[in-house]
Amino acid sequence: MKYSDKNNKNKLFSDRLGWFHGLFNAAIWLFILYLLLIQVCDIKHLRIKAKNQRRASSFVMRGNIYDRNGIKLATDNIYYDIFARKADFVHTPEELAELLAPILKIPMNVLTEKLKLDVPLVSLKKNVDRKTRDEIAKLNLREIPMDKKSIRTYPQGTLASHVLGYYNFDADVASGVEYTAKDKLENVAKGSEIEITPRGKVIYNIGTDPIAATKPIKGQDVTLTIDAAVQHVCEKALMKAIQKFNAFRGAVIVMNPRNGEILAYAVYPYFDPNNFKTATSFQKKNWTLTDVFPPGSTFKAITVACAMELEKINKKTKLNDTGKIKVGWWTIKNYDYAKHPNPGLIDLVYLFEHSSNVGSVLIAQMMNKQEFYDMLRKFGFGEKTGIDLSGESIGILKSAQRWDSSDHASMGYGYGSSVTAIQMVSAVAAIANDGVRVTPHVIKYSPEEEAIKVKRVQVMTPEHARAVTELLTESINRSKSIIKSDVFNIAAKTGTSKKPKDDGSGYTDKLYTSIVGYMPSSDPQVLIYVIVDSAKGYEIWGNTVATPIFKEISTQISHILNLQPDKLK
Repeated sequence: MKYSDKNNKNKLFSDRLGWFHGLFNAAIWLFILYLLLIQVCDIKHLRIKAKNQRRASSFVMRGNIYDRNGIKLATDNIYYDIFARKADFVHTPEELAELLAPILKIPMNVLTEKLKLDVPLVSLKKNVDRKTRDEIAKLNLREIPMDKKSIRTYPQGTLASHVLGYYNFDADVASGVEYTAKDKLENVAKGSEIEITPRGKVIYNIGTDPIAATKPIKGQDVTLTIDAAVQHVCEKALMKAIQKFNAFRGAVIVMNPRNGEILAYAVYPYFDPNNFKTATSFQKKNWTLTDVFPPGSTFKAITVACAMELEKINKKTKLNDTGKIKVGWWTIKNYDYAKHPNPGLIDLVYLFEHSSNVGSVLIAQMMNKQEFYDMLRKFGFGEKTGIDLSGESIGILKSAQRWDSSDHASMGYGYGSSVTAIQMVSAVAAIANDGVRVTPHVIKYSPEEEAIKVKRVQVMTPEHARAVTELLTESINRSKSIIKSDVFNIAAKTGTSKKPKDDGSGYTDKLYTSIVGYMPSSDPQVLIYVIVDSAKGYEIWGNTVATPIFKEISTQISHILNLQPDKLK
């Protein structure tokens, strides 16, 4: 009995061992089959996988940005970061320091201490130029890797800084045209991939493009509508006025009203995009797009244009200016009421020349609320202009249903709404352009791109637009304004408005002073808008602060742009 049990156990063990041997042999054969499949039958897959691990894209640089005349405003420069990889050291820190210190221009003792740091990768120096990199490369130091990178530079410094914006390669953050034209600046028509070793060396084979392997690929260039010479004149004139009046900020925008091309866009305070990290948010902000303000008397040109288009008035219309007018509980006075308490019957040229608040209120009241509101929307108020810069505000324009009698009246002389500077440029340019409002833009587009990006809206008839232009021109020619020219007819209107409090509860004692005008008014080629925020002094008006800036700029750019005189001597 005992012998039989022992025999059964031995048989069971042998059977189990046999099964185990069978499974083990099967696993061996499956593994051999797997190796056969992946190393012989599927060799292409492994080659692709290995190739992908060695693959790297060619170094890509952003395209350049130029002004309309080919002056370079932004470009990429190649720099190198120099490191030391401790795992590859074949020299002592002292030996390396002796070789590198003269090239990197770092004291030998300082460099030695860096090289002794107990970290895998030591940063020796950043942003060195190609010449320095080549000198180090000649030493054939395997422990000194050098990383190539591109840094955005702006050769003209602060010029047009708020148009160009800035670009941060490390964080991929941009503003201005660097942001809005990002896709084009980084668009590479034909990409090229290369294979590299773990140490970054190029692996050359039959399919390797030697040019692509050694030369960076560049994105497309962008040309702006900005004229660097006009931009310089504007920035210089604005800065001089800001310093003279110790103002908070200011701006000058110069645009061709015929096609919407912006020739100059000066926004103070300026900043240097080469050192944008040191600039404050106040300096970098393009407040002419983001911030809104009451436009003041420059808006009277819009009020007259609206009523002219609705045929509520004509060029010969006369108004009874009593010097002051009561609307509801509120009495509105002319700014010069103390000197001219009752002007009497005035024409529209007088209204513009003397900036009559009462006359503007009377014209606003000739239109019902909905009519006036609809015309203002046609001029682009209450919506973005569509300029190719980011951060634009829609301004503030209440719906007609929310207007009370004071809103209706104050709208006529520039206090019922809040606008952006670029909205005022766009709206007044429509009058200059025979009633057609064109999308303002800073990027020079091809005909195909322009058809998509630049919109044209007929705001008023050419006849009515020219009538307003004639009134504005006559108001300057009849006046004693310093912008009056012996050779050019200029259509213009000044403005002064109180600066609202930040919480919207009322007004401060600060003023916005401005002027908008275009020339030659018989065939407008340039529109100039000037605004200065919070100028300090005794006589602070659009006529005393903004007008001298307009005069200086208009005089200089008439020569730069070779404008043809339209006034007979």
